[in-house]
Amino acid sequence: RQMTAGQLRERGNALFQAGDHAAALAAYTQALSLCDAEPERAVLHRNRAACYLKLENYAKAEADASKAIEADGRDVKALFRRSQALQKLGRLDQAVSDLQRCVSLEPKNKAFQEALHALGSSIHEKMKTMSCTDSKVEQMFQILLDPQEKDADKKQKAAQNLIVLAREEAGAEKIFQSDGVRLLTQLLDTAKADLMLAALRTLVGLCSGHRSRTAAILVELGAPRLSAVLGVEHEQVSLAACNLLHVMFDSLKEGLQKDFRGKEDAVVLDSSKDLKLLIKHLLELVALEGASAHGRDNALNLLIKVVPRKSLTETNNSLSLWVIDQGLRKILEVGSSVCDTLGSLPVTENSRMSASVLLSKLYDDLKCDAERENFHHLCEDYVRSWFEGQELAGKLRAIQTVSCLLQGPTEAGNRVLELEGIMESVLSLCASVREAHQLVAVEALIHAADKAKRASFITANGVSLLKEIYKHSERDSIRIRALVGLCKLGSAGGTDFSMKQFAEGSTMKLAKQCRKWLCNETIDAGTRRWAVEGLAYLTFDADVKEEFVEDKAAMQAMFHLARSEDRSVLYAVASTLVNCTNSYDHEEPDPQMLELAKYAKQHIPEQHPKDKPDFVRRRVRKLLTAGVVSALSCMVKSENPALTNSCRELISRVFLALVEEAEDRGGVVAQGGGKALIPLSLEGTEVGQTKAAQALAKITITSNPEMAFPGERIYEVVRPLVSLLHLQRTGLENFEGLMALTNLAGISERLRQKILKEKALPMIEGYMFEEHELIRLAATECICNMAMSKEVQELFLAEGSDRLKLMVLYSGEEDEKLRRAASGTLAMLTALYPPICKRIPQVTVHWLEILQALLLSPSTELQHRGAVVVMNMVAAEREVAEQIMASEMLEILSVLAKDQDKP
Repeated sequence: RQMTAGQLRERGNALFQAGDHAAALAAYTQALSLCDAEPERAVLHRNRAACYLKLENYAKAEADASKAIEADGRDVKALFRRSQALQKLGRLDQAVSDLQRCVSLEPKNKAFQEALHALGSSIHEKMKTMSCTDSKVEQMFQILLDPQEKDADKKQKAAQNLIVLAREEAGAEKIFQSDGVRLLTQLLDTAKADLMLAALRTLVGLCSGHRSRTAAILVELGAPRLSAVLGVEHEQVSLAACNLLHVMFDSLKEGLQKDFRGKEDAVVLDSSKDLKLLIKHLLELVALEGASAHGRDNALNLLIKVVPRKSLTETNNSLSLWVIDQGLRKILEVGSSVCDTLGSLPVTENSRMSASVLLSKLYDDLKCDAERENFHHLCEDYVRSWFEGQELAGKLRAIQTVSCLLQGPTEAGNRVLELEGIMESVLSLCASVREAHQLVAVEALIHAADKAKRASFITANGVSLLKEIYKHSERDSIRIRALVGLCKLGSAGGTDFSMKQFAEGSTMKLAKQCRKWLCNETIDAGTRRWAVEGLAYLTFDADVKEEFVEDKAAMQAMFHLARSEDRSVLYAVASTLVNCTNSYDHEEPDPQMLELAKYAKQHIPEQHPKDKPDFVRRRVRKLLTAGVVSALSCMVKSENPALTNSCRELISRVFLALVEEAEDRGGVVAQGGGKALIPLSLEGTEVGQTKAAQALAKITITSNPEMAFPGERIYEVVRPLVSLLHLQRTGLENFEGLMALTNLAGISERLRQKILKEKALPMIEGYMFEEHELIRLAATECICNMAMSKEVQELFLAEGSDRLKLMVLYSGEEDEKLRRAASGTLAMLTALYPPICKRIPQVTVHWLEILQALLLSPSTELQHRGAVVVMNMVAAEREVAEQIMASEMLEILSVLAKDQDKP
């Protein structure tokens, strides 16, 4: 039944009194769309402001109250409601102004007087708090710096208060102005871990997003002091210093937020000198013998984050060139370090991997052949300096450098591998009686085996040598590495079943030995990691995959390693899982090309019988049961350089395989898969981001998005889903992106606004013209849900737009699902935005036929949609109602009204 604006207002009042504020808001909003008289509209805006206050949407409450005040400046109710909203928004001075106006209009109103008094008190309290912040800051520093103060709880509380205060801009500025930096420097110089942590965390607050303050703090503290704190033995202090330096780099690079940028730039004209000064000290720390091993790791991680360009669209790579010239030798010092050898730097199990990643990032950041040639010359000169005319220790350092380069910038690794005498030394040292020497040589041989196509020398001499070491060495640490080398050379055929490198059964024996070592907890984690490396190659063979997923102990041991401190295992774990789930790229060969290949007697790759879909599905189920999702989630949380973009891509591929079947998706979400996929979809290679976004889309389509992505996380999912709509994506990715966005658009106005903000609407509308019927349908359904948003409704009446015409025509198409989506959109639009009703007869001469066809359809759903559209059009405009009733519509409606089976 259609209601007038007055009736809707009365209904809204009754709902408000009953406490149903959301429904009251909807009634007032609908009344506003039907009401033109200014005084009545002002009352409705005032009533909506009351609803918004109850619903705690203070910005909208203020906006509606302001509209009421514009119509009548003496409306005390609107003024009072606006003052309440302003108070909640923290704009106390404006709130006071409104309340004072209320009191002047109604001097005897006690409610207004009490509110003004209470607000005056809270302003006074705030001023008092601000004035005593100075003395509090002083007091906190006195407690922390007093050597006589023995109360540990009191000191801890003072430190915590200081950190919390520094997180707010006003508090940070207060500390800075109160000689805080000098006092924080004194805390750092105490060399007491708890005080140093408090000082570093407070400095993070002071530097965050503030360029000039950061520059001043850097001058006060000095880069040498910051570098020294980073290199201390205490792990937490070193990590806190790393965090502070990262914040300082960001502030110096980006400056303040845009609204303050002009003022800040006047104070700090050029921060490139400060950046280079910090980087210079970090490079010195990397090669400093007295620095702690984790301090060195933190310095390398920082350089990885701040030196290379974030995107190749940035043209300036001068920072990378400067680091290569000033510090490449220092980074290679870490890469060449050999444990327990005189002159080698103290390192952790992650240090050499971090050095490889940094070298790789620097090499990738180079833009031309001349820059790359310079990089190669520096690497070759460094290797020669250790290799030529040196004792055995020097040759070991040279070979270790080769290993480091082969794991990082492989082109540079291949170049130094080809230097005279290097490969021969590697092979001769493989037979050394000393374990440390043999380890270095065998590892170098393994990394060189990756490049077997370029170095046929290794394939010719390597296999027999590695077999010899594997069979006769008495040390497991050596045998396990030799085994990995054999695995690499044995897996050269990849997934091609017909390309077997070893005799029948040899691969299975190697895999069995890898699993045995992997499960042996008496062997250290660093050595067991090599067993996973071996499996990463052997699992190209489907027989190995099948045996691996049956071995629960081996799977659990691998997942346990993935969660361990040694993050260099991540890539091997991810590779093994990609192989087990068959989530690598594989294209079906063209039948005609196969025939040509047979005719030309060319080699044709064959698929293993156990790589067929049924086997893959069973393997995925077994991995899910073993807890693969929680292991992958743990891997994604890693802040380590070992989590490279390539590694992220592999993890994304595995996740996509895990959510392929709809019934598995709930389990993946329950174990933290949904949360882990969001960062994967926003960072990494383009392929990796797309795979993660597609996995998110599959989850969003079949699960309740509000449960799968609780709280604010649901808004983070929008951007990855929108990325699936880009034209370079596949049809399936487009379709799944549209389906997922349809689900999100149906949940709330805030989500619809987020979709609009990500500029998805033009892409969604574009897919309504797609030839593929499913994509066209998904786009129309998505627009149907988006049409609940006022902004989208208004677009249907935009000048020169054919949106409405397309919806009306689609309502008359043969495809029933498309008709259902299009007519549903029309039903929604005509109900929520009555001006649409007047436009429908103008967009096409066939509008009456289409509406009649909907009402005469055998589908009850289509009849219902048609009836709602006609009802809304009749109620909205007399002229339209006359046109409808002059046709056969009245007759059709009379028949439908009597149908007892369709209430």
